[in-house]
Amino acid sequence: MKGLFLRWLILTLAILAAAYVLKGIDVTGFVPALAAAAILGILNAFVRPLLLLLTLPLNILSLGLFTFLINAFLLKMASLVIEGFTVEGFFAALIASIFISFISAFLNLFVREDGKVQGAVQLRRNRDGNWE
Repeated sequence: MKGLFLRWLILTLAILAAAYVLKGIDVTGFVPALAAAAILGILNAFVRPLLLLLTLPLNILSLGLFTFLINAFLLKMASLVIEGFTVEGFFAALIASIFISFISAFLNLFVREDGKVQGAVQLRRNRDGNWE
């Protein structure tokens, strides 16, 4: 359960970063970004598998690139539901979905299955009191 909340927070931070960096994505605060991440999580869990199954031939022909269009569609759907989170146009949704996907995938690399954060560097004190 702890891992779920941490991944939700990571998706929220990715949405906030997208709103800060990209034009066409606006978030009025942390709470709308948190709600958008929750709605995106629900859409990704229930609607996305169905859309991937229905568009499987297109996805195979495009070598998986059609998945980005599905992600953009889901992001646009989330913006229609959440007040304070707007995505202006499908191209902005496409760029934002790619950006959010990469940011959240990178940050999720540091989260283990049990929800604990793993660091790339682990420092320990040796007998002399120095860090190694």
